[in-house]
Amino acid sequence: MVNRKIAPVIKDAIDYTLELKPCQKFLLDNNIPVYTIDAGAEDVIQVELVFHAGSWYETGNLLAAMTNHLLKNGTTAHSAFAINEHFEYYGAYLNRNCYSETATINLHSLTRHLKELLPMIREIITTATFPQEELDIYRQNMKQRLEVNLKKCDFVANRLIDEYLYGFDHPYGRYSSAEAYDALHRDQLAGFFRDHYVNGQCLIFVAGRLPVDIAELLNKNFGDLPLNQSAIAEIEHAIVPAVNHKYRIANDSKAVQGAIRIASDFPNRHHPDFTGAQVLNTIFGGYFGSRLMSNIREDKGYTYGIHSYLQNHVQRSAWMISTEAGAEVCEATITEVYREMERLRNEPVSEEELLLVKNYLIGTLLGDLDGPFHIIGRWKSMILNELGDDYFDESVATIKSITPGDIQSLANKYLQPEKFYELVVV
Repeated sequence: MVNRKIAPVIKDAIDYTLELKPCQKFLLDNNIPVYTIDAGAEDVIQVELVFHAGSWYETGNLLAAMTNHLLKNGTTAHSAFAINEHFEYYGAYLNRNCYSETATINLHSLTRHLKELLPMIREIITTATFPQEELDIYRQNMKQRLEVNLKKCDFVANRLIDEYLYGFDHPYGRYSSAEAYDALHRDQLAGFFRDHYVNGQCLIFVAGRLPVDIAELLNKNFGDLPLNQSAIAEIEHAIVPAVNHKYRIANDSKAVQGAIRIASDFPNRHHPDFTGAQVLNTIFGGYFGSRLMSNIREDKGYTYGIHSYLQNHVQRSAWMISTEAGAEVCEATITEVYREMERLRNEPVSEEELLLVKNYLIGTLLGDLDGPFHIIGRWKSMILNELGDDYFDESVATIKSITPGDIQSLANKYLQPEKFYELVVV
């Protein structure tokens, strides 16, 4: 019998052994790779189709995003209403998202309804028609939303900082405009759809309680499509960063708050410093107990929240500090950000603080391994970024073994104010 008078031994998260559940892989008849995680207690499933159809491959601004959004707004056999009714009838949810390099179609459903739902997804990715009426409604809605958002300092700051880092003509630095929405026409969407969905490159990720005939179901619906028949086009986009590093933008003469963005270009996940930099970033501004939060939120009271993070793309990353503060204290906030950079460069972190951050990061990873959808998400990230099966284990080992000296060395290498772009939008 357990003695309730004796407290249980507290075990640090870094003392746990983390294992990423292996995923299974098979190929459809047309060489579409399928990655699966069969796990979970409930009769639910997630099926995600990933296409190399992000903004990296578009020939006109917003073309990839608009094509992806309008995929389920009409096919040769069904209207947008009928498509939505079909998924709602089975209690399923079909979402789509467009990113810089990829675009996705994601289904969440009860496992037993998969047989009725996959044919509709096949129909969408083969016979989407992009009706002019749907395109006009989408264009009008997005322009109205953009008009509202452009009055918000944080929205404007998010757009401009990416442009400063990469240049407007780079997919990572491009942003929407009313003119860009007006410039796109139905035939452009149909052409992008034909090249990057009907005849494009696709991967499939499946997780949850899988039916025993999952391979047969996927092969029946997608295995005969003209996908993955040619190599992914190698497209290069030149990074043209802004010449100046400091910007002050007046967006609203009556504003009482300003949006601050401080950012620097950073290598992608393949760089040997990447995981170590994530540990450093957590100390700096990556969680609620970070240096930036303790100083600028709790001590100075300049902001409700301030965060730093590594903005991940496949080709490059960016080290970003983001906050909104009172207009009268924006400059003081920036001064404190640089002061925290200086502290990390000049003073080694304590073993106690580093242990706390290590436990936080390992605890976060433990949470990310809770359930099949989280697990397949980890595998999807590693596969799409071509990181190798041992990347997860290597990242955990780096987090556990990194020292205060390593942290200080990384701070001196990357947290140099002259490397950062600085933007305030009021």
